[in-house]
Amino acid sequence: MSDLPATMTAIAISRPGGPEVLVPEERPVPRPGDNEILIRVAAAGVNRPDVLQRAGAYPPPKDASDLPGLEVAGEVVAIGPNVARWKAGDKVTALTPGGGYAPYAVTDAGHALPVPDGLDMVQAAAIPETFFTVWHNVFQRGRLQSGETLLIHGGSSGIGTTAIMLAKAFGATVIVTAGSPEKCEICRKLGADIAIDYKAEDWSAVVKQATDKRGPDVILDMVGGSYIAKNYEVAALEGRIVNIAFLQGSKVEIDFVRLMTKRLSHMGSTLRAQSVAAKAAIAAAVEEHAWPLLAQGRCRPLIHAVFPLAEAAKAHALMESSSHSGKIVLTV
Repeated sequence: MSDLPATMTAIAISRPGGPEVLVPEERPVPRPGDNEILIRVAAAGVNRPDVLQRAGAYPPPKDASDLPGLEVAGEVVAIGPNVARWKAGDKVTALTPGGGYAPYAVTDAGHALPVPDGLDMVQAAAIPETFFTVWHNVFQRGRLQSGETLLIHGGSSGIGTTAIMLAKAFGATVIVTAGSPEKCEICRKLGADIAIDYKAEDWSAVVKQATDKRGPDVILDMVGGSYIAKNYEVAALEGRIVNIAFLQGSKVEIDFVRLMTKRLSHMGSTLRAQSVAAKAAIAAAVEEHAWPLLAQGRCRPLIHAVFPLAEAAKAHALMESSSHSGKIVLTV
């Protein structure tokens, strides 16, 4: 630790507001706790929760850094006394509880994984938040099986593009909704069997037709709002619906009769608020099931844009425009 600088220039949230409230700020370089590692950050992913936190709508957990940034890739430079797996010099990609928009970040040792073979640091930084989220919600909570059909709302997002690749790799049929012909084409190139431009078509009618009225077995929804009732309408018998965000709003009036008559399961989760142990268990499952696909080149995170850390405000403005497909990454 003695050769590390005492301070660093991170990107902080000066007050709740628009992208312009992201400003450089001098901070102490963090020190790893008993079970933590300190990472010299090469790249950090940008995610919707960062945008919500900046706007004042998603406060960090009380023991987490107030800096934004939930995933990083870089080099381990220091380890806590109880850390066995990692040593200085190891290249890792990691989920962080916050603090990723900085030259150095700490995280629990169990939330880091080795950078997969063949991936650079920008690609590696684009993995944890989306791969952990998709694995937990689609495969663990949604119990997606080979031969089943998955409907993804927001198919061209970082989460959506990851879900397409993983679901196809594990033998599912994939239907997505996206907001333009160009985004639909990107989803098809990643493997989606059917991509529906929700601005031009009634997606629920297309889904019914495409599944011979049977409906999808699993629905991954980050839209909410009016989609909730439509999800109940189109889902297959015994269907599993998993909400991970509510871009269209979380408060709706809904008739729950279909929940009973179709024997549906409607679930939801967030990643950041889960316990250290729960996130470590998700990391272990992702390493077992998804890491071989990444190393073999069967999955590759789709990168839309890369900005230097100092231009984090531009990255947030791009994300809020929803004109991107795939991931936005900051380089340090």
